[in-house]
Amino acid sequence: MLLFFTLGLLIHFVFFASIFDIYFTSPLVHGMTPQFTPLPPPARRLVLFVADGLRADALYELDENGNSRAPFIRNIIMHEGSWGISHTRVPTESRPGHVALIAGFYEDVSAVAKGWKENPVEFDSLFNESKYTWSWGSPDILPMFAKGASGDHVYTYSYDAKREDFGAQDATKLDTWVFDNVKDFFHHARNNQSLFSKINEEKIVFFLHLLGIDTNGHAHRPSSRDYKHNIKKVDDGVKEIVSMFNHFYGNDGKTTFIFTSDHGMTDWGSHGAGHPSETLTPLVTWGAGIKYPQRVSAQQFDDAFLKEWRLENWKRLDVNQADIAPLMTSLIGVPFPLNSVGILPVDYLNNTDLFKAESMFTNAVQILEQFKVKMTQKKEVTLPFLFTPFKLLSDSKQFNILRKARSYIKHRKFDEVVSLCKELIHLALKGLSYYHTYDRFFLGVNVVIGFVGWISYASLLIIKSHSNLIKGVSKEVKKPSHLLPCSFVAIGILVAFFLLIQACPWTYYVYGLLPLPIWYAVLREFQVIQDLVVSVLTYPLSHFVGYLLAFTLGIEVLVLSFFYRYMLTAGLTAFAAWPFLTRLWTRAKMTSLSWTFFSLLLAVFPLMPVVGRKPDISLVMGAGLLVLLLSLCVVTSLMKRKDSFIKEELLVHLLQVLSTVLSMYVVYSTQSSLLRKQGLPLMNQIISWATLASSLVVPLLSSPVLFQRLFSILLSLMSTYLLLSTGYEALFPLVLSCLMFVWINIEQETLQQSGVCCKQKLTSIQFSYNTDITQFRQLYLDDIRRAFFLVSFVETLV
Repeated sequence: MLLFFTLGLLIHFVFFASIFDIYFTSPLVHGMTPQFTPLPPPARRLVLFVADGLRADALYELDENGNSRAPFIRNIIMHEGSWGISHTRVPTESRPGHVALIAGFYEDVSAVAKGWKENPVEFDSLFNESKYTWSWGSPDILPMFAKGASGDHVYTYSYDAKREDFGAQDATKLDTWVFDNVKDFFHHARNNQSLFSKINEEKIVFFLHLLGIDTNGHAHRPSSRDYKHNIKKVDDGVKEIVSMFNHFYGNDGKTTFIFTSDHGMTDWGSHGAGHPSETLTPLVTWGAGIKYPQRVSAQQFDDAFLKEWRLENWKRLDVNQADIAPLMTSLIGVPFPLNSVGILPVDYLNNTDLFKAESMFTNAVQILEQFKVKMTQKKEVTLPFLFTPFKLLSDSKQFNILRKARSYIKHRKFDEVVSLCKELIHLALKGLSYYHTYDRFFLGVNVVIGFVGWISYASLLIIKSHSNLIKGVSKEVKKPSHLLPCSFVAIGILVAFFLLIQACPWTYYVYGLLPLPIWYAVLREFQVIQDLVVSVLTYPLSHFVGYLLAFTLGIEVLVLSFFYRYMLTAGLTAFAAWPFLTRLWTRAKMTSLSWTFFSLLLAVFPLMPVVGRKPDISLVMGAGLLVLLLSLCVVTSLMKRKDSFIKEELLVHLLQVLSTVLSMYVVYSTQSSLLRKQGLPLMNQIISWATLASSLVVPLLSSPVLFQRLFSILLSLMSTYLLLSTGYEALFPLVLSCLMFVWINIEQETLQQSGVCCKQKLTSIQFSYNTDITQFRQLYLDDIRRAFFLVSFVETLV
């Protein structure tokens, strides 16, 4: 049994690890040639403002008095530049957003293994291609672009990470720090000839990362006065920086300004998912090479934002977030980032049609280079007769499109060039995705075959050892044939040779070969399979169909609950009716009523909002008081049994009650401290960590009697859970635990009712009981129902 358990853990670990090989491999390739527009750029320098966590609507909308929160930027929209919405992609986090903005590709998904903090694969960026880049802001963002840059031309200035505390101070100071340091930098440059010379070069970038809005959004939510006030502070700061740049460079008209955000934020102060409030970010551009505002009479969009923001007469130009990188590179004339998949938004450019056409052509060639490298890499490690090229973009089609685009440029058909290059880019991006997922089907099939085999083998062993389904129909066991193992060995050799000649990674060998021993073990149990089929065929057809339909319906409900939470409510409501469909109601009325009551109570929680609600500490306090009341009832009940409740156990129980009280105090005092912007008190941190540590140990000191040990676990769980709660969720573990206690009792009734075993008092069951596995009872169909209940409760829990 231990060997079987260990083998199961190993197999599940392999299957879990396969997720990263199938879905989380890096899409980046290397070996491309840098591509840049062969025409003079309109700007010598670029200033990039990124207001972390700024939603598009928070910037563009007017307040209740009809005034803009960002009057300077709104004035830019109406009189100086172009604007639109930048559409981000999940995960809407700071690192992926900045990578898309500055490097032009959507986050390398393999970075999830490093918590989105480090570069799993080095990549090219606007900063790397620039002559010099100076950046100010968060220590979480700036180093990742400096680390991947070649040479020593990316300079970073960051504040201490401790300043990023969500609740300890006014987060606008993070942005004020950036603005003040930029001003000091230029003041210092006037007295430093070497620095003065550098910042007067061409192809340079200034990056201002503004974290205050994001921090205030997390701490106080986007609807708060703090969040909106921070937007005004940023607007004032941007105005001062723009004025300073214009003055420093003598209004030479060679500076481009871009203001945007890495991601938005939900109404409840979170980000990371794909809600529109998270994926819609502002984009405002002005200065050298940028089109002036375009007045229009009408615009067609699928949303009503223009009317809400009162910007319906100023042309809105939406882009994908990765498109901003090629826009910036074309403005200052540096090569496109090698890994960029952004499409140049030519509508933002105020330049000649020739410049737009050449820039678009360069963009297409740069993305096509990635496609060619990706195709070559895959072709080199695939057998010629097995390689299936991307048919929509053959070599001849690439050549024809490029030749035709060059011909259009020569004949000054610039609109046709732009259209043709966009077509080529879309095909190249599809091809990149095709080759990136080329092995996904092969790996997925192997994992599915292995998983199905393991499920089959585990089921057969359980049926063989703990079921009477095959008793009475077993035949004489034949001696095993050598043909079966020899066949699997031969298949294994062929698979290994196939992977070897294709130079596949070692993990491919694991996924390709692991199903073979599993299915060999399954086929060795052929006699059990045969007996099981005979047993099933002797079962009444109507009963078999009924059980099959019930099983299928139950599985479908579980699957749908992953997508629709209300399906859990439907399942729990069905559970509530279960005792009334059996004879349990007549044998144990109180237990059945308790089961129904707590099932229906638990069914309410999946209908409650997971996010988007305001904190309600009164519910957390109420849950704590219910725990204390329940503890008092339990202690009173147990103290009546003086023989089973000694002083040491009472001391443990009182310690857990004290832990619950302390948790309630920490929640209340922390909420008050955060409202006063005093941060998390040190004493609260100490109590919280001590509570977490003790919750893992104290239950082990309680009585080993089943009920008392389970209740001790509940108290430890609640003391920790209260610290993590802000509302109704504090009541969830209490309701679930009550239902679990009732479930134990009701299952005792079902076992007695079916005659499987005599009723055993729960007070006589102990955790310290040494179970003899050979004494386990046989399994019955009702155990499938118990397993289904368990899986449903686990899914409700997560």
